[in-house]
Amino acid sequence: MTARGSVIGYGATMKDGDPIVGGCLCGSVRFEGRVPSLFCAHCHCQWCRRAHGAAFVTWVGFRDAAFRITKGTDLVRWYASSNESERGFCTTCGTTMFYRSKVAAGEIHVTLASVDGEVDRAPKAHLFWADHVSWFTVGDDLPKVDRDHPALQKFQVIPNRPTS
Repeated sequence: MTARGSVIGYGATMKDGDPIVGGCLCGSVRFEGRVPSLFCAHCHCQWCRRAHGAAFVTWVGFRDAAFRITKGTDLVRWYASSNESERGFCTTCGTTMFYRSKVAAGEIHVTLASVDGEVDRAPKAHLFWADHVSWFTVGDDLPKVDRDHPALQKFQVIPNRPTS
């Protein structure tokens, strides 16, 4: 294992292969992702806001091969939020924890709020900024990326708004 070299949380460091664990509100579903994560970012798209009832959702991404549900696999249901994407939630308590999409094949995105502790990187950007709500003031200096940014190009096939 090689040291990641980045300082996280309260001065701790993580090494490649270290586990990041978490779960749903009731504890029926548990998961484990192995670092390095792919990214960590705040998403302001209308899909995420509606699915979570929040101003934005912070996601940490993992390669499929570096992620597994360790408890309650049979309790996870996947809701097709668009033709390309689906969101996984606990059928016992309703916690939405997972996102996967054909446009991000080979990845699973996990809500940072469902992680028990720290991850190997801090959030690096606010994504889909054009969709942000006016009633919450963001108090950081992270980049604010809109839908047309090259890093989000693959997500442009997903409609801008959920269907009513």
